[in-house]
Amino acid sequence: MSKRIRVGVVGVGYLGKIHAKIYHSMPHVDLVMLSDTHEENVKDIAKEYGCEYSTQFRDTLDKVDAVSIVVPTSLHYDVAQPFLEAGIATLLEKPIAASVDEARKLVDLAAQNDTPFLIGHLERYNPAVRAVVSKIAEPRYLEVHRLGTFVERATDVDVVTDLMIHDLDLVLSMVDEVPCDVQAIGSKVITDHVDLANVRLQFPSGAVANLTASRVSNKRFRRFRIFGPEGYYGINLMDQELDIVTKGTKPQGSKFAELNTEHHKFDSEQPLQVELAHFVDVAAGQAVPMVTGLQGLRALQLAEQIQSILLDSPNSV
Repeated sequence: MSKRIRVGVVGVGYLGKIHAKIYHSMPHVDLVMLSDTHEENVKDIAKEYGCEYSTQFRDTLDKVDAVSIVVPTSLHYDVAQPFLEAGIATLLEKPIAASVDEARKLVDLAAQNDTPFLIGHLERYNPAVRAVVSKIAEPRYLEVHRLGTFVERATDVDVVTDLMIHDLDLVLSMVDEVPCDVQAIGSKVITDHVDLANVRLQFPSGAVANLTASRVSNKRFRRFRIFGPEGYYGINLMDQELDIVTKGTKPQGSKFAELNTEHHKFDSEQPLQVELAHFVDVAAGQAVPMVTGLQGLRALQLAEQIQSILLDSPNSV
């Protein structure tokens, strides 16, 4: 990459600050602008990285080639709109927007202005997930567990928006169909929103996915299992490990083929660092988005459908 990319970050809370730190360390990237409504916080971070800052995000527009938007979901549309209209490569944290209507408008804006537009579904960049995607030909059954301990973060939304949407995106990227049947059950435990949920998706091809998400568990646990004609893939999302069981050759005189088993332990690669490096390549015209705005919209549409079922279900409390 010969051209240096000027990057800004809008929203430098917990996650946005990490975005800024990674950009600052990247070659061929100039972190030029940070924006946040909390002036003392953004001022200190900007001083640390030697860049400009503002409490008005629009001040960033004429200074950058690319921007990370890491603000509350309720602000996604208002903040992303002017960047997409200006043709500035935009990375918007998940979920894409607060509503499907807003998400559609953002996708349309990106298309109309030929703006590179990525959604921050981080698990797509997990090395164990990336290794599986190239191997799966026909997933038939997918089983996902994403369990977490309770933290006072994102308590203004339910567990579907907070946690499960990661796995909805992964399932949709692997099956690449719109589910024809959606069933869901959930429960409020500690917040005013659903804190744990189980969802069953059936697809036109016959594939089935079963997803469980909880933010009131006693420990963190993240597993993604895929079953298909070619075998079994078990992903430990937290530890970045992958187990593969496939059909081998049939020994002479034996009725059944042997099973080939593999275990892969990936280096402790930070998915966010991979994601931001990919985004910079996209902004430079050297790559196409791994997670497009349209895919972010698709995940949000399914999440909203699940939320509607949970609200109407007599089995959800």
